[in-house]
Amino acid sequence: MGCFKILKTIMFLFNGIIVVAGGAILGVGVWVKVDSGSLLGFLGSIKNAPGELSQVLNVGYLLIAVGAVLLLIGFLGCCGAAKESKCMLLLFFVIVLIIFIAEVAGAIAVLIFKPLVAGLINSVGEDAVKSIKRIYDSDSDFTALLNTTMYGLTCCGFYGYSDFTGSPFTNRTQQYPGPCCNGSLCDQEEARGMNVTGCLGRVGELIEENAVVLGGVALGIGALEIAAMVVAMTLYCKIGK
Repeated sequence: MGCFKILKTIMFLFNGIIVVAGGAILGVGVWVKVDSGSLLGFLGSIKNAPGELSQVLNVGYLLIAVGAVLLLIGFLGCCGAAKESKCMLLLFFVIVLIIFIAEVAGAIAVLIFKPLVAGLINSVGEDAVKSIKRIYDSDSDFTALLNTTMYGLTCCGFYGYSDFTGSPFTNRTQQYPGPCCNGSLCDQEEARGMNVTGCLGRVGELIEENAVVLGGVALGIGALEIAAMVVAMTLYCKIGK
């Protein structure tokens, strides 16, 4: 009985973490959908963007769905352990197993289709630069979205300051936006000297800077899922004996 109680406590601990993670992911998903000034909003405003981009723009819905599923898993795990319900524990085990398999398949797919992703990014970049050159400063919504993105990420354009060459803003002022010049307007020579990273490069830098953390989190989640499945199945087998 002592071992059984320990397993139940571990189950509560695992699912408490899952509930907190689910709530956090759900909150981020809601924020992404509500925040019209985010990078996703900027990408969504690009005209003639490739159809595949719509899948990226649905990331908010994906996060909401993942958060909701995690909350459901946490509920099943906690209630299954508390009520010693074999049905809930089995359902918990099956759902976590499906998620774990999907995560492994997703990681493999990312590695396999990496060249396709790179091609999609290049295509998006071309359309983003065309939009900047065509409507930056003349379209207030697009301009506000891009400015928010650049100031938020501390970056300039999609690839760099040259994205603004020939834009309505540069043609009117003969200068480049503040984010490309460390806060204030500047001419082409100064913008070139500042060499502020483009937003695409900045996102890549952020990923590289946090690669170890992201990898550790991914491994931790995988280990947590495996441990949760083992504990759930152990409790399932012990109930009724």
